[in-house]
Amino acid sequence: MAVAEQARAVAAAWSPPDAPASWWLTAATFTAIAEDDVLLDLAAALPPDRLPALLLSAALRYLLDDRGPPELRARYPSPGGQQPPRDDGFAPALAAFARAEAPALARLCREHRYQMTEVGRCLDVLPALAVARAGDPRPLALIDLGTGAGLGLHLDRYRYTYRLPDAGALTAGDERSPVRLTCSVRGTGRPPVPDPLPPVISRVGVDAEPLDLSDPGTARWLAACVPPEAGAVTRFAAAADVARASPAPTLRGDVLDLLGTATAQAPRDALLCLVDTYVHVFLPPERLAEFRGAVEAIGRVRDVEWISVDPLVPLGPAATGTVQGLEVPPGWLSDNRQGGVFGVVGHLGVRDGVRRGAVLGRAHPGSAWLEWTADPPGGRVLV
Repeated sequence: MAVAEQARAVAAAWSPPDAPASWWLTAATFTAIAEDDVLLDLAAALPPDRLPALLLSAALRYLLDDRGPPELRARYPSPGGQQPPRDDGFAPALAAFARAEAPALARLCREHRYQMTEVGRCLDVLPALAVARAGDPRPLALIDLGTGAGLGLHLDRYRYTYRLPDAGALTAGDERSPVRLTCSVRGTGRPPVPDPLPPVISRVGVDAEPLDLSDPGTARWLAACVPPEAGAVTRFAAAADVARASPAPTLRGDVLDLLGTATAQAPRDALLCLVDTYVHVFLPPERLAEFRGAVEAIGRVRDVEWISVDPLVPLGPAATGTVQGLEVPPGWLSDNRQGGVFGVVGHLGVRDGVRRGAVLGRAHPGSAWLEWTADPPGGRVLV
């Protein structure tokens, strides 16, 4: 069944055998959805384009906070807290809760969409911005596509730590920031972490359904969409506070339809940077082609840089390429076919009508690790 496969793929992507132990609950949740009849039936009743396994996981978390048994709620981490230890009794308890609350869960799924808000993906975007901006002193005009709650628009207000394989670390950003983003660096490459962070003088988000964090119900639902991992729930809560304190403007509508409006508003003396994380992977092929064409058209008028962190497309084991049409590094298609979904960090820039771009690295969907395999700054010329 497709929904069971989706649930197992999410579990494998977020919590592979070498993932930090804190991701066990995420894997256990999606494994339960794949294997328990009641959970699977609830998910299978949802339209495929609603990401059934993910949507049900959020509904479960939301309802648990509302009226779940205390002993089941205690298995979930809280912002600023530790990850509760692995518990073999979790899956049976979750299934029992679902049986008791099946009508309420079905109603929640009908009324909501799954909306992942992983601020940790700024860890993937930051070094890509350093590549895009290499040798260019201009400040950034940041346009966050599919911005959701706008957490990515504040990437210059966070503190970053990249743990290196040799036990060293690369750090950057505001040391006083309440948002502490940390990942492990895999492989031999080293991400170019800019310190100080590039200045941002203009920021705007674009989303079909912008999310208002000042609304308690919206904030609760977004929190429920966060994977039940201690670091993820802590950084979401802190980043939500930052976004509420400094709300950024957001345009409501389709990312392609509003691209011209958003770019026209950007200051001419800034470097225009488009950023998307796990957004373009959901566009159909013809819309992706239109978007790439729109970026090239902008590049004939002014310099533009596009940073993407998206899985290979089409999403799933049959993937053949990247959303930016860049060359896929050897072995990555095979890794993806084996169930290891990951975010591809790509850079595509257009200056004076010349396209340059490259795949820079790949990353854990929940920002636990980053593998940097970048070309020299600027990337290859694309024809």
